[in-house]
Amino acid sequence: MQGIVFLGDKKLEIQGFDDPSPGPDDVIIEIKASGMCGSDLKFYRANNGPSSLGLGGDDKPVIAGHEPCGTIVEIGSNVPKKTFQLDTRVMQHHYEGCGTCLHCSTGWQQLCIDGVKAVFGVTGHGAHAKYMKCPASTLVHLRDEISFVAGAAISCGTGTAWGALERLDLKASQTIAIFGMGPVGLSAVMLANKMGSRVIAIDINKQRLERSVEFGADILINPNESNDLLEEIKDLTNGTGVDASLEASSSPEARSLAVKSVKTWGKACFVGEGGDITLDVSNDLLRRQVTLIGSWTFSKHGQAQCADFIVDKKLNVDNLFTHTWSLNQAEEAYKIFDKQSDGKAVIIP
Repeated sequence: MQGIVFLGDKKLEIQGFDDPSPGPDDVIIEIKASGMCGSDLKFYRANNGPSSLGLGGDDKPVIAGHEPCGTIVEIGSNVPKKTFQLDTRVMQHHYEGCGTCLHCSTGWQQLCIDGVKAVFGVTGHGAHAKYMKCPASTLVHLRDEISFVAGAAISCGTGTAWGALERLDLKASQTIAIFGMGPVGLSAVMLANKMGSRVIAIDINKQRLERSVEFGADILINPNESNDLLEEIKDLTNGTGVDASLEASSSPEARSLAVKSVKTWGKACFVGEGGDITLDVSNDLLRRQVTLIGSWTFSKHGQAQCADFIVDKKLNVDNLFTHTWSLNQAEEAYKIFDKQSDGKAVIIP
């Protein structure tokens, strides 16, 4: 089979690989949709070539793609037949831990006390290929009401938004400011809207900001068109600030404003990766009793809960996607995705 491999320096190759075979505890998924995620870009852009990517541990090529969704086509001998059968529709939680520690046993394999064995699509072969091998313990059933494309989104970006909103314990009566209208931010808008909250969407990209309306944003703010973003948010909330904020852009300015824009006793959550931030700890946090939360993706159980919520609320996650690509279009796909100006993209192997 063929699979996409990131080489760094904004280069990739479609390389040949043997079709995978399952070990006793594994399954083989025939990939029906493999989402393209913003976190892919740090490997795609890495400027020191393959050796800088940290992929595979021994510089062997690793198939990219950590938003897998498909059907089971082979099952290892130890996999309980009552749990998974051939043709079962599945998503994958793209981390493998020891499986037995405190965190793994509660679905948080990425926090494994013994260290993560594999991050699929990063240190282990991922979903930008026709087939993917993974432990059965990393699978989440995909309900029939959800498309494979939507399942790919839930497997990372939309699931990450869900995890953050759960950490914020968002209530229907509350107002939330969401910074960054990429796929994670738009997912957060969609989910928060259906939770009954009032949503303020914030982005400097006019096209992305305008798209947030169809996902349920109540108020749009472009910081480039605002004289004072913080004051504007306070004016919209009777001078108190928002109940909660979610920062999904990784911008230092947005992170700072996400903290400063919440009211006394408010909660701010960061999901954007990397970078630094400087805060006045006393005035921005302590003396306003502000809770600052870091949220890294989601648990395996949270992934399933997110999917259930989407079905129950009849959310159209497919609308997040603006581009669909075949495997052979990977080079063009990532060149466009690298601009980060449109919606979410998916590869259909």
